Amino acid sequence: MTAINFIIDKEKCIQCKKCVKDCPVLIIDGKTEYPEIKAGKEAMCLACQHCLAVCPTGALSIWGKNPEDSVVVSKETVSPEKLALLYKTRRSIRAFKKEALDAALLQDLLETAAYAPTSKNENSVHFSLVDSPETFDKVRALIYDGIKEAAAEGRIPEKLSYLKNFQAVWESKGIDVLFRGAPHLLISSTPKDATNPVADACIALSYFEIYANSNGVGTLWDGFARAAISVVSPAIQEQLGVPADHVLGEVLIFGRPAIRYARGIQSEGLNLNTISL
Repeated sequence: MTAINFIIDKEKCIQCKKCVKDCPVLIIDGKTEYPEIKAGKEAMCLACQHCLAVCPTGALSIWGKNPEDSVVVSKETVSPEKLALLYKTRRSIRAFKKEALDAALLQDLLETAAYAPTSKNENSVHFSLVDSPETFDKVRALIYDGIKEAAAEGRIPEKLSYLKNFQAVWESKGIDVLFRGAPHLLISSTPKDATNPVADACIALSYFEIYANSNGVGTLWDGFARAAISVVSPAIQEQLGVPADHVLGEVLIFGRPAIRYARGIQSEGLNLNTISL
């Protein structure tokens, strides 16, 4: 049996039963004097911590989590106007300063992205990070060499033939189409047997990207790099530290932008189907 350490501080509990009502899998018993896990139901717990989060007095602890260590919800959240402005003015960056991000900022971005939701709260998203321009130089050479080798062996599919051109331009002119000279790279991956591996990996990177943008960090979803890593030379995944039993999610390059946009673009319009039955 899984020990989830569901503990109620009876001095703080006001018996509001909010934890009972909010449990996704309905395993908290509200018929007892104080909430408790129903007999034999501990293994069903998703470890989502909803019960801990919803408790207004901080009376509930689970999985060894102290409610006092949680971020307290306040009314001073991001305004809809500011969030909409961030979405509407966010641009994909393809020109980066060569400087590495401050280590503390980089850690903050990653730790915040770790709050991204996952299917069944599996929390299995794995990040593989290039944390310096020096390391990126080695990764860049590794991937371009992989493309060259795959091309020589005829392993590049026709639909990805553009990768051969990118490699040729890099070798002959030093123009980095794949990575745009970015100082950092982040790969998300998830176990193949996860409930929804690709979606989980993408959501986690989306959390990272939006928070990065709010900190003045430019980002680019690098589909070209993802193709090179996953299709042209999959052995590179192991060299980059992506677990062998994982599905590659997406690849993001990022750093301080070397370009500043003066305004947002104008949307081409909303594609919407309003369901009517």
